[in-house]
Amino acid sequence: MLSSIGVAGCGRMGQPMLTALRGAGLPARGFDIRAPESYGDFAPAMTDDPDAFSSGLTCLISVVRDTDQTDEVLFGPQDFVTRAKDLKAIVICSTLSPRYVRDLRACVPDHVRLVDAPMSGAVVGAVERRLSFMIGGVDEDVLPLMPLFEAMGQNIFRMGGFGAGAKAKTLNNLLACASTAMTRLVLDWADEAGLDEATLLNLISKSSGQNWLASGIDEIEFGRDGYAPDNSIAILVKDVEAALDDAPKGADTSLPKVVRDQILNLTPRPKS
Repeated sequence: MLSSIGVAGCGRMGQPMLTALRGAGLPARGFDIRAPESYGDFAPAMTDDPDAFSSGLTCLISVVRDTDQTDEVLFGPQDFVTRAKDLKAIVICSTLSPRYVRDLRACVPDHVRLVDAPMSGAVVGAVERRLSFMIGGVDEDVLPLMPLFEAMGQNIFRMGGFGAGAKAKTLNNLLACASTAMTRLVLDWADEAGLDEATLLNLISKSSGQNWLASGIDEIEFGRDGYAPDNSIAILVKDVEAALDDAPKGADTSLPKVVRDQILNLTPRPKS
């Protein structure tokens, strides 16, 4: 299954993940719609040719942005589900609606193993090979793939059957999005009060308000960004909407919607 590994979507997360796989000695290569030359010294490991990428491919790791791009990779212009004749396993690492992920099983041939393994840790975690993976799938599908996750991450959580990883990730990201929105609001209010940002963040890191964004605002690539449709803050909005798409029947969704709207209204915050 691991004789030929391909990472589809070698952007901000996919490229360092591919680097980690290759650094661990695994036979991995990358696919992206950008021309390989744009990757500089990394170009030999990359291709934008779907036929070349799918030749001999046995394990596909999808790290694209959203459901539309996932459909393109699996069934659309790239169509690796049918193009890759030797395909034995697909690993979905994108953060997607759990409902969408569960529905993939009916769309992928039975002989292809499906595992969902969304990750957390942002770009810095991918670069430092300390991602957290939330994995959904049965033992016979997951266990042969463990060398992949161990090469890229430090915290690996088995959440249940296929789709459980996506569910755990969207729930985790609801909290991350909420703390992001509130932390940025708190910092804006602190500015109005004349409080020093660095001193306040140090206080928060040692007190009851401690959270991921506040503790790493200058390490997390989107920590100070404002919302733009094509940036990482927009991914947070997408993640809230993925959670809402699979909310329990009759659930009160008002708070997640407020969080989403707060993130949509974020403006850039300069470093103090």
